[in-house]
Amino acid sequence: MEINKVNLKEKFNAFTEYWTPKIVGELNRQYVKVAKFKGEFVMHHHENEDELFFVIKGVLNIELLDKTLEIKEGEFVIIPKGVKHKPFAKEEVEVLLFEPASTLNTGNKNNELTVNELEKL
Repeated sequence: MEINKVNLKEKFNAFTEYWTPKIVGELNRQYVKVAKFKGEFVMHHHENEDELFFVIKGVLNIELLDKTLEIKEGEFVIIPKGVKHKPFAKEEVEVLLFEPASTLNTGNKNNELTVNELEKL
C-alpha cells in the first residue's frame, strides 16, 4: 500500500461542478470527500450516517428545522443521523466532507442532485 499526501488546493482545482462530491481519501469504511457548493441543495436526512462539513473556503449555510447555521472558513459542523438539513451557499464554497462510505449525498431523497457513483480524485 502506497502512502501519499493529499493537496486539497489541487483537488479543488481539478473540478468545477457543484454538489458533486469527489472522494480524496478512505479510512475505516469512511470517505474523505471534497465538494463545491453554490445555490441551494435539497432538504434531506440520513437514516444511518452522521456527516461532517468542514469549510475550507467561503461560507456554508445549513438550514435545520429550527435554525440556520453559518459555517465559515476553518469551521466545521457535524450533522447527526436523522436530522433534516439543507445546505446552501450564496457564493461558491469549498467543503471537506467526512462520512461513511454508504452515505448518499441526498440522503433519503433521490432526485437530479443525487450522485450514485462518486468519482475518485
